[in-house]
Amino acid sequence: MLGKGVVGGGGGTKAPKPSFVSYVRPEEIHTNEKEVTEKEVTLHLLPGEQLLCEASTVLKYVQEDSCQHGVYGRLVCTDFKIAFLGDDESALDNDETQFKNKVVGENDITLHCVDQIYGVFDEKKKTLFGQLKKYPEKLIIHCKDLRVFQFCLRYTKEEEVKRIVSGIIHHTQAPKLLKRLFLFSYATAAQNNTVTDPKNHTIMFDTLKDWCWELERTKGNMKYKAVSVNEGYKVCERLPAYFVVPTPLPEENVHRFQGHGIPIWCWSCHNGSALLKMSALPKEQDDGILQIQKSFLDGVYKTIHRPPYEIVKTEDLSSNFLSLQEIQTAYSKFKQLFLIGFPPLPPYCGSDNTATLLFSPSSAYQLPSDNSTEFWDTDIKWFSLLESSSWLDIIRRCLKKAIEITECMEAQNMNVLLLEENASDLCCLISSLVQLMMDPHCRTRIGFQSLIQKEWVMGGHCFLDRCNHLRQNDKEEVPVFLLFLDCVWQLVHQHPPAFEFTETYLTVLSDSLYIPIFSTFFFNSPHQKDTNMGREGQDTQSKPLNLLTVWDWSVQFEPKAQTLLKNPLYVEKPKLDKGQRKGMRFKHQRQLSLPLTQSKSSPKRGFFREETDHLIKNLLGKRISKLINSSDELQDNFREFYDSWHSKPTDYHGLLLPHIEGPEIKVWAQRYLRWIPEAQILGGSRVATMSKLLEMIEEVQSLQEKIDERHHSQQAPQAEAPCLLRNSARLSSLFPFALLQRHSSKPVLPTSGWKALGDEDDLAKREDEFVDLGDV
Repeated sequence: MLGKGVVGGGGGTKAPKPSFVSYVRPEEIHTNEKEVTEKEVTLHLLPGEQLLCEASTVLKYVQEDSCQHGVYGRLVCTDFKIAFLGDDESALDNDETQFKNKVVGENDITLHCVDQIYGVFDEKKKTLFGQLKKYPEKLIIHCKDLRVFQFCLRYTKEEEVKRIVSGIIHHTQAPKLLKRLFLFSYATAAQNNTVTDPKNHTIMFDTLKDWCWELERTKGNMKYKAVSVNEGYKVCERLPAYFVVPTPLPEENVHRFQGHGIPIWCWSCHNGSALLKMSALPKEQDDGILQIQKSFLDGVYKTIHRPPYEIVKTEDLSSNFLSLQEIQTAYSKFKQLFLIGFPPLPPYCGSDNTATLLFSPSSAYQLPSDNSTEFWDTDIKWFSLLESSSWLDIIRRCLKKAIEITECMEAQNMNVLLLEENASDLCCLISSLVQLMMDPHCRTRIGFQSLIQKEWVMGGHCFLDRCNHLRQNDKEEVPVFLLFLDCVWQLVHQHPPAFEFTETYLTVLSDSLYIPIFSTFFFNSPHQKDTNMGREGQDTQSKPLNLLTVWDWSVQFEPKAQTLLKNPLYVEKPKLDKGQRKGMRFKHQRQLSLPLTQSKSSPKRGFFREETDHLIKNLLGKRISKLINSSDELQDNFREFYDSWHSKPTDYHGLLLPHIEGPEIKVWAQRYLRWIPEAQILGGSRVATMSKLLEMIEEVQSLQEKIDERHHSQQAPQAEAPCLLRNSARLSSLFPFALLQRHSSKPVLPTSGWKALGDEDDLAKREDEFVDLGDV
């Protein structure tokens, strides 16, 4: 896959090695270089951020195209981040607008973003943890956003090496207490400076009014009610203070088993069917307690299963779907394909087989050697490694399960009840995907953010454990939310006009998981958040801490950069006047429906009594039994539903289904490949089209402003704002994270390891056969 993209970018032979060798020892020029660096680069600290340790004269390796060079600077560690302060900023094209994060810089790594730390001892790489008896000459940091940083400590003072390495290991690997996270230091220091974005209309679902609004929007208020029985978390700490249950369900039932075994409403379809979720009851061996649970579930079941009007299909995600262990194992293998490190560097001076440090007045030391070897070696077997990881297959299975549930709700008018042990992992994932496919409101930016608040944040997804922010249990670290974003990306990639947000929005959202100034992704439940922020504590005299939400995008990005989060291809819903809306009401409702030829009638109205017993056993954690429909029948219904929808024109404001055939499930290149220069194509991919669209939109907006100004006043129009994207030919296919390469050149086809393509001479002769995608 990677090789294919690079071949399209241009042909050529292996880049020749520079013949110049410098015999100036690095130790002889440290002083001058250090002075330059320290004068021009300063450490910027956030409110509440404290410097913990630092080391000077550290060499950072930089991989660009097929060339590797180093930059001297300071390596610092604070209670928020690891930062490298080098003098490489001057090498950037300052005239080109950059997509910069205002909180985390290019050379910054938040402590929560650190995945693994390695040290190099005598050219051997070892994992670093705990107390070290010997300190490495090279430090390698793998990040959770798949960046790889390498620092040479060979020329750093021994005391500073001990201090910086020990500090980084301790503050990134050692178990932490929740109150010791930087989240609380920042909240305390920035208490009076916290400003929320007035344009952020995301529904937070932390009030009863929010849930009532959602019920009214989806017409779910006909059969369901918002309850405040858990206000103050007096019934269950796992559930939010407010949620929605079926109207006939007595509120006292919620108290019986502390919220377990209660069908909680997620969303209602236009035809009246609904999506619900339920957490399993505790597994008991005592026959008396089991009988009580059975009787309780029997009553709950009757409230949501009333043939012929309410037919319920159950989906046991704990027993019959993915396991968290499968997700964790697959992603562990998958991410290794993108953690392309740099090969160990030889000494600074030597024979033909060793690289040399070339002196440069800008404190950069060139390290010429063939450093893309690891990339190309991986690329040759990339497809087989990708398949063996099973990550893309897991994505396909998630999308397929969501389509199956959509078919039950849309074509068969059935309620669907999702079952899981705590209803906080796969329930969040599948219910969110179903709503994204069925509800066009969830495909707007505000709607999508509100969906995450409702299903993930208030739904009790354990972000603290799943992201392992406290470093207390690696087995609990499972990228369930990242899996959801990857599934969403598949939909965005296949149907761009249906989404108001871009893949860049999804990428920066995934990065925000590890920025501890936003409370959105740093707690296991609303109760844990409110308790630790002082809202539910016993100390009523202290003022509750207020934290930013991740939805305040102005905290991270300037207005110009935020335009890249909004999709210029989005097809907005046409606005109708009152007369048209009244006449089109019924037709509009059916537009939300699947374009089927003729939907089948419901198979059988209800379960037999013995099937009800099996369902109750299922809810009690016992082995699931087959329901009325056989697996073959379900597969036939799914295939007819799936094929029929894809045979009709797409309604971007109606039902939206993804293609799930093997080749259609792709790698989210922008997120996973953005730090690998060899995988970038200059001027290629969709970035050229997107940049032109943005230029046109800016031009239209500028002209509209001029017309408005001339209409309302006689003042001369203001000067035009600089365009965010000037030249699409200079952009990378992984824009905006790879805007410009400082030493950019056309990708070079490897000449070693590709024996199937022919000899080096053959490749040189075939150079003209390859076409640069930037010219297409």
